[in-house]
Amino acid sequence: MYQENVIICASSKYEEKYYLNEDFENLPEAIQRELRIMCILFTEEIGGILTLEFDSEGNLNFITAAGEGDLLYDEIGSVLKIKQLREEKKELLEALETYYKVFFLGQEPEE
Repeated sequence: MYQENVIICASSKYEEKYYLNEDFENLPEAIQRELRIMCILFTEEIGGILTLEFDSEGNLNFITAAGEGDLLYDEIGSVLKIKQLREEKKELLEALETYYKVFFLGQEPEE
């Protein structure tokens, strides 16, 4: 059982890179593409770094960070954008949590 947080993906405005954890390469291509687009658009609009990670209970969290002295990072915008993404992508995010809980944490699927 996983005790630490597990990163599913991350995007950085600084390095202009996107990362998908190889443990999640079995996700359907459409879901991988949706995650990539969501993360890259977030960092293009808000700046900084966005990381999506599962906690030890299987909850998917959005973690943002900015470089020291980054005056272009929109901290207030990041909170609002995450709220917007949680609403717009609710079905996708819930499906990812279920996937993680079943295949990584060994929990029974909820009905």
